[in-house]
Amino acid sequence: MLPLALLWRVLGWRRRSPGEGGHEAAAERRSGTDRPVAMETERALEVYDIIRTIRDPEKPRTLEELEVVTESGVEVLEAGEEEFLVIIRFTPTVPHCSLATLIGLCLRIKLQRCLPFKHKLEIYISEGAHSTEEDINKQINDKERVAAAMENPTLREIVEQCLLEPD
Repeated sequence: MLPLALLWRVLGWRRRSPGEGGHEAAAERRSGTDRPVAMETERALEVYDIIRTIRDPEKPRTLEELEVVTESGVEVLEAGEEEFLVIIRFTPTVPHCSLATLIGLCLRIKLQRCLPFKHKLEIYISEGAHSTEEDINKQINDKERVAAAMENPTLREIVEQCLLEPD
């Protein structure tokens, strides 16, 4: 099954979704025939492979097992020479999940540590999937808030536990 983002690119359609972040400019810079779709797809699968094993903060399962992250929720766009825009959309298990910000923080930290290519990272809650998605999206995409959160020893320990690879 092709990820929806890939299908849109292959068919030459352009999504316009207000409030989903600043990736429209990167998409506009790319011309219709210069798109390295295969490379972007390969990078998206690489990103998904990195995040799928993150453990849920409450449940003894991974984000992949809980379908919080999916292959179709990962999009990688070429943003420049050897630079990529990585867009992650995740879906908390319930619309009022109190740990959605923590899950977003785990996604960001894991990708910052593990991505082997130059990137800009945008992480969003899937549209309509959480009661406070706009506020959470702002928090998890604010570098200063992320840095401050990781200075908290208790929060840092919870993140580290979520990022441990399964045996």
